[in-house]
Amino acid sequence: LTTSLLYTHTHPKSEITLQINKHHKKTKEMAQNDTVKLIGSWASPFSIRARAALHLKSVKYEYLDEPDVLRSKSELLLKSNPIFKKVPVLIHGDVSICESLNIVQYIDEAWSSGPSILPSHPVERANARFWAIFIDEKIFGSLEAVGGAKDDEGRMAAAGKLMENLAILEEAFQKSSKGLGFFGGENIGFLDLACGTLLGPVSVIEAFSGVKFLRQETTPGLIQWAQKFRAHEAVKPYMPTPEEFVAFAKKKFNVE
Repeated sequence: LTTSLLYTHTHPKSEITLQINKHHKKTKEMAQNDTVKLIGSWASPFSIRARAALHLKSVKYEYLDEPDVLRSKSELLLKSNPIFKKVPVLIHGDVSICESLNIVQYIDEAWSSGPSILPSHPVERANARFWAIFIDEKIFGSLEAVGGAKDDEGRMAAAGKLMENLAILEEAFQKSSKGLGFFGGENIGFLDLACGTLLGPVSVIEAFSGVKFLRQETTPGLIQWAQKFRAHEAVKPYMPTPEEFVAFAKKKFNVE
């Protein structure tokens, strides 16, 4: 009876373990063998997230640039991301992965090569995801509000909110970096890739408004971090200069 009960108890667990191992093996083989393509746009700050993540993981891929994605979208982009119709899109074999933060997490999980992008500790992972959402929702929301303000009063209110949110992010950086170069410490990681998307849009807003939003007196950590981030080998080849971002924005909005 004891032997029978033991067999009945352990067999399902063994079966589950076998299935998990098969799944991990299949995922690993898929990551190594299937072709990888990335649909992006050189001026899209969100595409930089995906390109830097692929670089960190030493993944070989074909880059497909959408040169004028705001006016014209390729059939492949529309087929690969029919819901949002936006870049970037990662195509891994016959699977399409959309949304930049989602792509970065997928890359980190699908390829074991290179350093881990997300923190290993569950609390730190959750914290990184929280601040990434803060960046995409609060700070980008403030940037859009400044750019879309109808009058000076609205523009000043939006600018004040942007400065407030950047000050909050500065505090988060000081706590998480522990005096080191990046949000996760010594090495570039998930939250750095999330925050790096701000640099282009902030430089554009500063050029158009004449207001400095990243200031030494209010965001000294973020200013130093931005220099390190731009110079990192996984970022530098794909990050346009502030001047290139501004020139693109002027062309986009027909501003002289």
